[in-house]
Amino acid sequence: MVENASKREQQSVDPDDPRKPDSPTQLDGQSWKYVVKKTFREFSADQCTDLAAALTYYAVLAIFPAILAALSILGLFGEAERTTDAVLDIIGGFIQDSQTLEAIKGPVESLTSQPAAGLAFVTGLLGALWSASGFVGAFSRAMNRIYGIEEGRGFLKLRPMQLGVTIVSVLLLTVAAVLLVLSGPVAEAIGNVIGLGEAALIVWNIAKWPVIVAIAVFVLALLYYAAPNVKQPKFKWTSIGSIVALVVWALATVGFAIYVSNFSNYDATYGSLGGVIALLLWIWISNNALLLGAELDSELERGRELQAGLEAEETLKLPPRDTKASDKKADQRAADRLTGWRIRRYYERHPEERKD
Repeated sequence: MVENASKREQQSVDPDDPRKPDSPTQLDGQSWKYVVKKTFREFSADQCTDLAAALTYYAVLAIFPAILAALSILGLFGEAERTTDAVLDIIGGFIQDSQTLEAIKGPVESLTSQPAAGLAFVTGLLGALWSASGFVGAFSRAMNRIYGIEEGRGFLKLRPMQLGVTIVSVLLLTVAAVLLVLSGPVAEAIGNVIGLGEAALIVWNIAKWPVIVAIAVFVLALLYYAAPNVKQPKFKWTSIGSIVALVVWALATVGFAIYVSNFSNYDATYGSLGGVIALLLWIWISNNALLLGAELDSELERGRELQAGLEAEETLKLPPRDTKASDKKADQRAADRLTGWRIRRYYERHPEERKD
């Protein structure tokens, strides 16, 4: 059930109320069992598979602008072409049809050939970031349903948040892409300079993965923290769901890859669109993993509140970030009800004016 933000504000307590457990280890076994069961029940009750489908639509609209923005940034350092090849190789693992892959390669490769300077570059980069932020907006609406609250932030507060999260995410994912794609030669060159040779390459090829995972966890935790219209507890609580989401996503991706490679017959069923269908299905699975992590964070907060003796069985007691937009919508709904009541009352008093 989605609650009015002003009503939630009246019943809320501080996100880090001292009565609540201060760390996940302070939740007892009974609370953890309740949290896990409630996570899966709320995942179904909130219709998260449908929300994941909506997020897939926005992801398709956002993913290529985000890639273009990242490549624009890399283009400033002359590394866009190499990273582009690596990204297209990854996409090619899902899209086997050469015509579909070539249609995707065209606009991406054309960007890397553009000079990385000037007004056109800045305008294109800002436009790509604006388009990519649409996914963050859709994710905010999904998070509000998960936390059971109306959106109370107005455009001037909500849109900058979405753009800020998008910019930080694109920058961090660009760093992750650089670590993943370009780290080998760089590590080897540094190793040769300091006399370690190939040993530096071996060490870095192992050490880079925890860094990449940490970046991914931080990006997810940032989404979980900033997206909903509720003031969140300490950042360490929102990182739990992001870790679980990343693990579930990795396992689901491996399982889906095995299924596509050995059991599915997308090419025979969909022809040249088989690879695209597989890619869309993988994005949908990924969004389900994101929403499951968000549900876990929400239910962890419920477990904290219940263990603190707060009445949180139905609704969480987290305060809203803002109520202005939801208050305005509530006033509009009240005005509509009043108008409807006046129409009904008029025809009750003047039945002769009703049309047969």
